[in-house]
Amino acid sequence: MTEEKEAQKKEAKIEKNKRKLEKKKQKSFRKLKKNRSWVTILFFLIVSIVASALFMVYVESFMFYAIETKIGAEYKSIAYMARLYEENYMDGNNVFNLLNAEGRDYYITDDKGKLIYQKGENTRSDKGGVVYLSSVAETDGVMFYTDTENDSLYVKGGNLKLDFKQFIKSITFGKGNNIVFKSEDGDYVTVIASGSENENEGVKFSVNQSYDEYYDDEVIELSEDMDAAKEMHDAVTVTTRNNPIWVEIKLNGGKEILYAKAFFSVDIKDLILFVSFALMVAVLALVIFIIVVVNIVSNFVRQRRITNYFFTDHVTRGHNWMWFKVKGDQLLRKKSNARNKYAIINIGFVKFRAFCMCHSIEEGEAVLRRVSDWITASIDKKEMLAHVSSSNFALLLKYNDADELDERIRTLIKELEQIDTEHKFAFQLGVNKIGVSKDANGLYVKRKGFAIDSEYNNACTARATMSDSEDSGVAYFDEKLVDDQRWIDQVQEKQQSALDNEEFVVYYQPKYDPRTNELRGAEALIRWQSPDFGFVPPGKIIPIFEKNGFVTEIDHYMITHVARDQKAWLDKGYKCVPVSVNVSRAHFIESDLAEQIRDMVDKEGAPHNLIEIELTESAFFDDKNAMIETIEKLKSYGFAVSMDDFGSGYSSLNSLKDMPLDVLKLDAEFFRGENRGERGEIVVSEAIRLAKSLNMRTVAEGVEVKEQVEFLAGQGCDMIQGYYFAKPMPKNDYEERMKAGKKTEDME
Repeated sequence: MTEEKEAQKKEAKIEKNKRKLEKKKQKSFRKLKKNRSWVTILFFLIVSIVASALFMVYVESFMFYAIETKIGAEYKSIAYMARLYEENYMDGNNVFNLLNAEGRDYYITDDKGKLIYQKGENTRSDKGGVVYLSSVAETDGVMFYTDTENDSLYVKGGNLKLDFKQFIKSITFGKGNNIVFKSEDGDYVTVIASGSENENEGVKFSVNQSYDEYYDDEVIELSEDMDAAKEMHDAVTVTTRNNPIWVEIKLNGGKEILYAKAFFSVDIKDLILFVSFALMVAVLALVIFIIVVVNIVSNFVRQRRITNYFFTDHVTRGHNWMWFKVKGDQLLRKKSNARNKYAIINIGFVKFRAFCMCHSIEEGEAVLRRVSDWITASIDKKEMLAHVSSSNFALLLKYNDADELDERIRTLIKELEQIDTEHKFAFQLGVNKIGVSKDANGLYVKRKGFAIDSEYNNACTARATMSDSEDSGVAYFDEKLVDDQRWIDQVQEKQQSALDNEEFVVYYQPKYDPRTNELRGAEALIRWQSPDFGFVPPGKIIPIFEKNGFVTEIDHYMITHVARDQKAWLDKGYKCVPVSVNVSRAHFIESDLAEQIRDMVDKEGAPHNLIEIELTESAFFDDKNAMIETIEKLKSYGFAVSMDDFGSGYSSLNSLKDMPLDVLKLDAEFFRGENRGERGEIVVSEAIRLAKSLNMRTVAEGVEVKEQVEFLAGQGCDMIQGYYFAKPMPKNDYEERMKAGKKTEDME
């Protein structure tokens, strides 16, 4: 139970680390994909706001300056009129003549509002307020009123303001508007449009030769001659625009009040200055806008190029694993795809390296491009393909049922095999199906924590089961593969502790003379008596040890324990026979292997002639010279050397010719299945005869029936090892066999 909890904790920790790594990868991709254009946009907004604010400040400053200077001058003229009145108000009509000479409309009332005198039209409105002018010494401010016929100027917040909308509107030729022109000969002319605005009715203009004669103008009728009106319009240019406002000044200590009409005049120079600055700001804003837009577009283009670079496989010119990983996770995590079934496939190009070696890397890459292009053209837009490594592709397919998927995959393999007319290629596919899940309400559950790299790894695991084959094929991932991998991981975790605690147990399988039933030898075989997994046979652990290299430790362990047992049995007075111990081919890369074996046996005190070293037939296809040297050393130290499983592979007679072996072990397959017929017997007979000719003893493995024993005895086979005589057994049971010396009926 404790072991199970430990395993669960470990799996939980691994899963947690995977999630952390996944988040880190996603964060890195988001950083890469993140667009920095918002910085440029923010900069543009800030600059726009600042520019707008500066423009408004400029407008305000311009208007404040214009009004301060021009209205201030007007006020001083009206104040002068007030002083004239106060100084001469006892002089009757003479004082009004003096005031009339100023040429402006005005009127005077008493403090009760009774009119005393008026010149011109009274167009003062009741709207107004106190204004504080910096150019005027009046600390209490000056009272201003708007004009009823033109209210472009108004009072707000103690300042005079200009209503631009009203101002621009009043500039156009229309009824009741007056504009001062400058004619070609230099005289000032006031043109008053006093007629209808309808072009069909014409427009009446009154022309004044000087500003001072404004009120004594002569009206020229142009309603019948529109061409003359146009000529007059073309002959003059606008120089000044007058905006009226009324000023109030108290006279004689407030007993009378003077109301006089003042003008805020804007000439062409003021307009040119204002419009020039406005255009400059507009041009500047346009330039900044263009720069920002260009920068944003360039950022998007650069971002797209970077993304495409990292997502492009430079061999196939298609997509790479990074693209498959990122886009695959996004695709399968979408809520809309929760109802869809998918298959993640690892496609392996069999013997691709051999093709490149025989032809060229360039030709190999050209084939990969054809494979990529063909698969890409044959899949749907919502399916994905990526080149993962030199000869591997990752494929994501959508499917409805298993039969449809299987048919599609087999069609894919068939087409890929014929993708080159001059060569027939082989492709192996590992398939991992991604199903759908539903909640208690029958709704499809979104794949929130889905990680495509883990699922692709499962597809690779499925394909790895075909690693011994060179033909095309398909392997589907299932829970058995998960269990197998979990078992491999558990074995590798515990292998060293099992060795240290001597959990590995030596079993012995006797070898008998088929003619006399006499015990002539035995083979040492390993078993694992695990406190966690119970009794484990060698077939479940030796292949794992051979792949991870731990088998060399097992070789040392077995030789040491067999030598120790032989010494113990000799000390007990038993008649010992040679025991063969398997030494893996991985061990023969060590030049001092013979010395290692010698020293281990000597340390336990066992005679060398009681230890036989077994080599598998496949080991003879490695470094032949090193193998011969090691065998000769072992024989010189007194060890017998045998070839195990002779005939299980592609046996080489050269091996028998060159290797100075002592024992030849015939593989069990000679005595099973189709080899049991006449042709098989001929091969076995000739192999025994060949071994005898080379002074080698023969051992037949896997013998299970009496007829086989009789046949082998007749052919002169020296020993038989098989279930007919005995199964592999623990050390104590083997001791009993050793004591008896012969196979008897009681031992069956």
